Amino acid sequence: MLLAIDIGNSLIKMGLFEGAELSDKFTIPTKRDHTADELQLDRLTMFEIETVVVSSVVPELVAVVREASQNEFGVIPTFVDHSANFGLTINYEPPESVGIDRLVNSSAAAKKYGTPVIVCSFGTATVIDVVSLEAEFLGGIIAPGLEVMGAALYQTTAQLPAVAIEEPDRLIGNTTRSAIRSGIVNGHVAMAEGLIRRIGEHLEPEPTVVATGGFAEFIAPKIDSITEVDENLTLDGLRLLA
Repeated sequence: MLLAIDIGNSLIKMGLFEGAELSDKFTIPTKRDHTADELQLDRLTMFEIETVVVSSVVPELVAVVREASQNEFGVIPTFVDHSANFGLTINYEPPESVGIDRLVNSSAAAKKYGTPVIVCSFGTATVIDVVSLEAEFLGGIIAPGLEVMGAALYQTTAQLPAVAIEEPDRLIGNTTRSAIRSGIVNGHVAMAEGLIRRIGEHLEPEPTVVATGGFAEFIAPKIDSITEVDENLTLDGLRLLA
């Protein structure tokens, strides 16, 4: 079996694959000072794991994941880096500076849904990446995610409260909380919708638009141009690379 581990800024996602089938998955919060035991890989020791493949945007956890994998499974994990064959021509300067998770997602989306494709990852950051018809990774757009927007508003003002990221009950808020919630959610939708439309004007033929990330199922139904929601895109991308 194959264990795919996606180490993000907020969450560590782990998926267990038997062939192409995702048979189990779990998530833990990301902490930069995690110990090997805190990764909870011991819950998977009942499975015969032969391959561990990892994507990480948190360098501090690379050694910890390596230790945990060797301790629990006797497997030296493979960390996906910029030398991997993503099946894409990477048009980014410098190429080594683009996040590995972005390349994994773009590679997976191109393989699963064809090109051109726009990948919208709604997580800690909202990242919109673009792959051309010729399978060229063109780059993308990085913006604050929903929770980051809310936290920034609360932390940098004197009187505005913190609000939960929930469905706004109205567009024009008639309380401070409802106004903030509408601004965060509807503002985010308008931003993503507008960016997807403007990017699409530069692509031929019309691109497939794929949403992933922790807020994908919350945001995607509000944007008509998003045609696919793939919450396991990164994990599946790691499987495909392996």
